[in-house]
Amino acid sequence: MNETPRADTAGTNGTPGASSFHLLPGAPDSPVLLHVPHSSRAVPADVRAEILLGDDALERELDHITDAHTAEIAATAAAAAGTAPWRFVNRLSRLVVDPERFPDEREEMAAVGMGAVYTRTTHRAALRPAGFDPAPLIDRYFAPYAAGMAGAVADRLAATGRAVVIDVHSYPSAPLPYELHGDGPRPPVCLGTDAFHTPPALLDAAREAFGGVGTDSPFAGTYVPLAYYGREPRVHALMVEIRRDLYMREPGGAAGPGAAALGAALAELVDAVSRTA
Repeated sequence: MNETPRADTAGTNGTPGASSFHLLPGAPDSPVLLHVPHSSRAVPADVRAEILLGDDALERELDHITDAHTAEIAATAAAAAGTAPWRFVNRLSRLVVDPERFPDEREEMAAVGMGAVYTRTTHRAALRPAGFDPAPLIDRYFAPYAAGMAGAVADRLAATGRAVVIDVHSYPSAPLPYELHGDGPRPPVCLGTDAFHTPPALLDAAREAFGGVGTDSPFAGTYVPLAYYGREPRVHALMVEIRRDLYMREPGGAAGPGAAALGAALAELVDAVSRTA
């Protein structure tokens, strides 16, 4: 989950791929960066042309792979928090590139065709042709996103002396065939941790805010830009994986009343982290 990712607040600073993400400002003194990498269903036309699925099949795949409504949950939290967090939001589907994967042989999900550029679907069907070259997509989208996220973390460090990256994800109530560790517990909220970047106080604050949580199952780890990973103790990180039946109709359906409650819980976590020196 640890990859490298600065764009202006509109994400359109002229850098190739920069329009694929938004950096939404929070309070100047907030150390918190809510990272929302998988909420979008948008696929540019030229990228769509390289995908093997028909239109209906692609829509079904987007239903399964998209962390639907997580951008809205993060926006609710930002509005409710006493100290507004910053938000870094991917504007494109993870079927374009997945910014949270390693772009090389370190990525374990490459074993099921779901590295930084997916070649297989959630049900392990072909998504892109055999021999597909991921390099153009990595250059156009992944690298600018990675630089953007690294810059956002650097800004929080410069402004506040620390940075707290909270990943906002969701996951299905039943495992999908692509999952490598889908046979473990599937709690209402799964907290992904890192031994170096997730201090006990951050984990405790998340447990207090959400209740009913598990740790590192079915998904583990956190997202930290590689420039800081394992070397900068002032960068803290936590992944929040929300089970989708808590707040929406699966797969790909509308959000329900649970979304507002989850946004409030996330705001509670943001405020607890903001108060911690």
